[in-house]
Amino acid sequence: MKNSKILLVDDEQAILQMLEMVLTKEKFTSIYTATTGTEAFAMVHKHAPEFIVLDVMLPDMNGFELCTKIRAYTDAPILFLTARVSDMDVLTGFEKGGDDYVTKPFNPLEVVARIKAHLKRKQTYDPTLANMNKRVHRFGDCIVDEDAGELIVNGVLTPCPAQVFLLLVHFCHNVNRVLSKEQLFTAVWGYEHMADDNTVMVHIRRIRERIEPDPGRPIHLVTVRGLGYKLVKDPAE
Repeated sequence: MKNSKILLVDDEQAILQMLEMVLTKEKFTSIYTATTGTEAFAMVHKHAPEFIVLDVMLPDMNGFELCTKIRAYTDAPILFLTARVSDMDVLTGFEKGGDDYVTKPFNPLEVVARIKAHLKRKQTYDPTLANMNKRVHRFGDCIVDEDAGELIVNGVLTPCPAQVFLLLVHFCHNVNRVLSKEQLFTAVWGYEHMADDNTVMVHIRRIRERIEPDPGRPIHLVTVRGLGYKLVKDPAE
């Protein structure tokens, strides 16, 4: 984990220096920084970072726009740094492919803790670290292959961002079991404090858009009112 390549993107040098200092103290050795979207995009190509901390407000483009461009090249987890706190801003970040967010001002130790949690989760499902037994889950027209990191729907390989895939895998490990938002957040994001309901809700929607014949009327990933969500393997049962 400590050899993971981290890209920090912010137009405030003080923030970059603060985060780089804390990450260095935590023994991370491959840290890259950028102050503009153009510079950050070039570094994504050059260094292939495994985690990206991305400020929403950059001088040449906003972080949401940059996130969309980055997602065309990598599924590395992206954590937004934002002074914006409205639900719409948070939803926009997730819709563009973000995995997490922290609002400014922030405690740099919290950011580092989140980086560690995401990297740990990512390594847990890294095919290169998997054992020889394939972990494949089937329901409806869907196949979830943990070791290959693949979601196949109706025989078609379906792109799935890392955090969305990890959440789906967690449901596959708990078929027909009701899971609360808090349980999902702790299990998949790796820390207990849930910033708000939007994080889980948006990722649930992103799963449904991929696995459900009609995402507006889900038959596999269903809501249990007042309790949470559950993955139903066979809706006919």
